Amino acid sequence: MHKTAVAYTVGRLMQVMGLVLLIPLGIGLWDGWSSDGGSVLLLPEVSGFVLAVILSLVFGSALALAFRSGRGYLGVTEGYAIVTFGWISLAFVAAIPLCTYFLATHSVEHGGFALAFTDAYFEVMSGFTTTGATILSDIEAVPRSLLFLRAVTHWLGGMGIITLAIAILPAMSVSGYQMFRGEVPGPSKDKLMPRLKQTASILWGVYLLFTAAETVLLMVGGMNLFDAVCHAFATMATGGFSNSNQSIAGYNSAFIEWVVIFFMYLAGVNFVLHFRALRGDVRSMVANKEFIFYNGVIIVAIVVITGVLSIHGLDSEKATSQHFRHDAMTSQEFSDHYAAQEETLDSFGDTFRVAVFQTLAIVTTTGFVTADFDLWPSFLLILLVMLMFFGGCAGSTGGGMKMIRIMIVARVAINQLRKLTQPRLVAPVKIGNEAIDDKMVINVMVFSILFVALFVLVATLMTLFVPDMTTAVACSIATIGNIGPGLSGIGAVENYGWIPLPGKWILIFSMLLGRLEIFTVLVIFRLSTWRK
Repeated sequence: MHKTAVAYTVGRLMQVMGLVLLIPLGIGLWDGWSSDGGSVLLLPEVSGFVLAVILSLVFGSALALAFRSGRGYLGVTEGYAIVTFGWISLAFVAAIPLCTYFLATHSVEHGGFALAFTDAYFEVMSGFTTTGATILSDIEAVPRSLLFLRAVTHWLGGMGIITLAIAILPAMSVSGYQMFRGEVPGPSKDKLMPRLKQTASILWGVYLLFTAAETVLLMVGGMNLFDAVCHAFATMATGGFSNSNQSIAGYNSAFIEWVVIFFMYLAGVNFVLHFRALRGDVRSMVANKEFIFYNGVIIVAIVVITGVLSIHGLDSEKATSQHFRHDAMTSQEFSDHYAAQEETLDSFGDTFRVAVFQTLAIVTTTGFVTADFDLWPSFLLILLVMLMFFGGCAGSTGGGMKMIRIMIVARVAINQLRKLTQPRLVAPVKIGNEAIDDKMVINVMVFSILFVALFVLVATLMTLFVPDMTTAVACSIATIGNIGPGLSGIGAVENYGWIPLPGKWILIFSMLLGRLEIFTVLVIFRLSTWRK
């Protein structure tokens, strides 16, 4: 491996991050000046942003200058190392403002710098990986500059930091395909144009177009500009960070919910298909087998959830009151909460909207909530966990295993069953009429095994730090699948702030593994990767 190439490129990425951080810094300065102009620089979040910008620009420039001789040596191993170390480094820089804020508010009393930095790094890594798992219990009390930081980490991580850098930095597009492969979700990375820079620019162009469209519609629905931008960032990145303690439910608007539903659906589709459809080639989208399967999974889940909730309603109040919650409610509080959730299912239309919203939020791994699904019947809870494994399409911003991988695994299983009774059968793995290359099949099968194995490993490790088995299992799939909210102790109305520090670091690593699709991260642990 050419370590100089890795150092040079990480430096360039830090320069980009330093410029991006100027935006939330500007928001912090504006808000601080409006409220107390004389001491604006003494605000912890503002001083944190200033420090982060200086460190990222100075340190990034130093790396880029010191190791500029390595910029022409980007290969497979360098690409994977740059993606992994780039994400880790940028999360460190972006965590500084949150860390200073936590130190100045509550974290000193409860654990000092170690807890403040861990919480900040957890929140930022959750943003970059579009997981949406938060440690914040009172989101509405957080300064707007930090809320925007959470949103912008979502938006950058959704389409990919490396992909953005390739689009705007000419030097990185020359030999950046390995980085592109290591960051873009899914087993296949289509190049729309011969030049990688053009492909990256097109993907970001479509991404920006949809983000702008959702922002406008959310404002039409009653959101202010700031909230509309933050929620559009979170939706298109399939992240799920909200500016409201109650997530999308806090806006109490059916129109806003349907807007978010529509754009969550779009975000779960391969952006290459979006580009082709926008150019008039709708046939390539409707004929795409993964797109058809994606729609089929969503429709079946919506029908099942709507039917069960319409017939059965919520699980019994007595049974659901026994679910583990770290922030336990009093009997009266839980009874009131249960009654409020029952009201959301008053009519078939309301039930249908809840079912559609939560299905899209889970399948696309966005993680927004409009209902406390921890109160739903156990059958539906198991269904939701299953949907967490599916994720969106390859080339979307969604997490999970991806629909195409589920399809390939299912086709391999069917072929093997056929060969048990027809030993001489030659049956290539096909999706529709297209035969899947053997290398792709092996890649998908290995990825699937690793995904499930890591899910089991993380769940097992989390039982050491959380007192509830359901919460431990939910922590695992909610982070490696980049979903965010899970069940029980990390459910729709809970957060991750109470989990002990070692458990948070396990989940941080799990989020990174899930977003960079395992191979990109694990390959750097091989000794041979570091040999020249």
